[in-house]
Amino acid sequence: MLSANELKIWKKFIMNLEPYEVTSYAQKVMWRWWSIINIKAKNLISWWTIPKTFSDHDKFEEADIMTNTYEYLYNDWEIYFFMNPANYEQVELNKKILWDVIFFLNDWDKVKLQEFNWVPINVNVETSVVLEVMETPPWEKGDTATGWKKPATLSTGLVIQVPLFIKEWDKIKVDSKTKSYLGRN
Repeated sequence: MLSANELKIWKKFIMNLEPYEVTSYAQKVMWRWWSIINIKAKNLISWWTIPKTFSDHDKFEEADIMTNTYEYLYNDWEIYFFMNPANYEQVELNKKILWDVIFFLNDWDKVKLQEFNWVPINVNVETSVVLEVMETPPWEKGDTATGWKKPATLSTGLVIQVPLFIKEWDKIKVDSKTKSYLGRN
């Protein structure tokens, strides 16, 4: 059992039968042996972030979140299929669980799949992924007034701003957190 004092940033705990991760922590001492703990916690299933206040005497169960490496196989628009390379076990995830991660998945990419009570709840991709430019307008003289950037549609459907020298079929690195161009591959 965790006390509220132990709910530091990145700590995972169970509240109302669901796993949460602490994203912000502040402690305020009220009297000599009593304090209030203010946290912001992200629900690892619904992704909602909520502020909570606890007494330092409150207790919580630590969330047992397992992280395993899987390979992305394919999708059928709503369901995404992953395989554990160690035992060839396949897992199906709904598009709603993956959120924006779908824009960074290429066939056979390795991902970290988080499971709570043996149920997949989240997929983490690398911080930078290599994607192919499928469509972008050609560079023309005089385009420098737009800040040397132009839109590009990538192989996964993501549209980002890229430098003018990028052409169709180029492979580029994209930051999966900020959805921004990092460089050529």
